[in-house]
Amino acid sequence: MTMAVDEQDDQSEFTPREAELQGQIDGLQSQVIDLHKAWETTENPELSSEVQSLKEKLGDHSKQLELSAEKLNQLQTENAALRDQNKAPNTASNKKRRFNTRVRPMGSLSTPNTGEGTTNATLASGAAGATR
Repeated sequence: MTMAVDEQDDQSEFTPREAELQGQIDGLQSQVIDLHKAWETTENPELSSEVQSLKEKLGDHSKQLELSAEKLNQLQTENAALRDQNKAPNTASNKKRRFNTRVRPMGSLSTPNTGEGTTNATLASGAAGATR
């Protein structure tokens, strides 16, 4: 009851026109509150279906992203394994090249070298040729 008395006291301060306008304002505020409540409880079918469609697309894209990430991880693992496999043949090939170096044949020991040498000189030059 104090509220009703306060409202009456407030309305007694207004002129009749002000009191009428205040009543209209109160009525409009009440309608706005009711409209907000109604708007919150009702759904707009167009917006609702569009939001649902976007949620589905987002879900699809999220799944695709997860699959792509898994595929990327798998490919990176396979790539690392293939690199390791490729290193082994290259290492073996390098070792073969190192040990399959051609050695020049040694000259004949019975042939004198430029006429001045002894057999030792020929051996020395032949040994030097073999180490190249």
